[in-house]
Amino acid sequence: MKALYDRDARHAAIQRKRVAVIGYGSQGRAHALNLRDSGVDVTVGLRADSSSTERARRDGMRTASVEQAVGEADVVMLLVPDEEQPALYFRAIAEHLRDGAYLGFAHGFSIHFGTIVPSRTSNVFMVAPKAPGPLVRSEYEAGRGVPCLIAVSQDPSGDAREIALAYASAIGGGRAGILETTFKEETETDLFGEQAVLCGGLSALVSAGFETLVEAGYAPEMAYFECLHEMKLIVDLMYAGGIEGMRKKISNTARFGDYSRGSRVVTAETKEAMRAILRDIQDGSFAREWVQEHAAGKPRFNAYSRAARAHEIEGVGAELRSLMPWLAPAAELVQEDELKFRVC
Repeated sequence: MKALYDRDARHAAIQRKRVAVIGYGSQGRAHALNLRDSGVDVTVGLRADSSSTERARRDGMRTASVEQAVGEADVVMLLVPDEEQPALYFRAIAEHLRDGAYLGFAHGFSIHFGTIVPSRTSNVFMVAPKAPGPLVRSEYEAGRGVPCLIAVSQDPSGDAREIALAYASAIGGGRAGILETTFKEETETDLFGEQAVLCGGLSALVSAGFETLVEAGYAPEMAYFECLHEMKLIVDLMYAGGIEGMRKKISNTARFGDYSRGSRVVTAETKEAMRAILRDIQDGSFAREWVQEHAAGKPRFNAYSRAARAHEIEGVGAELRSLMPWLAPAAELVQEDELKFRVC
C-alpha cells in the first residue's frame, strides 16, 4: 500500500463543506474538534436528551438535533456504535440526507454487512483512524497524527475519494500516513483482529495464564504481575520495533523461552480456530449473531460482562493498581474512551 500525506490532500475539498459529526463519544469528539481546528465548519448532531450536549458546548462546538445537523450538512460522519447505527439512520438521518451528500463512517460494519443501505444518490466513504479517539485528539494537539484508512463504497459525485482524503487529513491522518483500502477489507480484518488477537485472544491468554499459576499454588498477585501487568512492557516494545525488535530488548532467557515455547501455546489447533473465526466474519455469521444479540437486549453480552467482572484477576488487579498512583492517567484514558459506547 502507498501511504498518502497532507501534501496529497486538497484541503479546500473539505473546508468548503459543512460537516455534521453525529455522536460525541470517543471518536466523535476527536473528529469534531480536529476538524474545527483545521478550519472546517462543523456541527455536532445529538439527541435532545444527550448527556454529551453539555460537554460539546463546553468544548465550543455548535450542537443541533441529529435531523437538523444532517439536513444542513454536505458531509455527515456517523460516529455512533455499530449496533445503534441502523436505527438512528432510519429514524433521523435517511430522510434528511440531501441528494449528493457524503455519508461517512469510521468502521465499515454497517455498509459491508448491509445493516444500512444508503440511497444511490449518496456518496459513501470511510475514514478509520487506527487509534482510540483520545489519542486521535492528543496527537493532533501535539502537531502529530495517527494513521488513517480511507475507502469509498459509493461515488455518484465522482469526488468521494477526494473528500475522504481531505477529511482524513483534517483530523490529523495526513501527518502520519493515510492508506487506501475497501469497506470489506477494513471490516473483516478489524473484526478478526479484535476477536482472535487484540481483545478476545489476548484476554483469554492472559486469563488462562493467571488461572494456571493460581491453580498451581502461586500467589494471585504474582500471577497478575507476570501475566497481565508486564504485558504493557512487551506490547510497547512490539509497537516500537516489531516482534523481533521486542525480542532484542528482553533477556536471552526470555528470548529463548519465546522462541521455543510460544508455539506450544499457540498451536496448529489455535490457528484453525482462528480460521473458523475468520470464516464466521467473512460469511456474515458473526454480524447476524451480533445484530440479533442487540435486538434481543444483549442478554449474552451482559452475562459475559458480569462473569468477566467477577473473575479473580479483576479484584486482584484493582487492589494492585491502587498501589500504583502513576497509573492514574492511563485509568482516566480508559474511562474517557468508554464514551464511545454512548449513542449520541
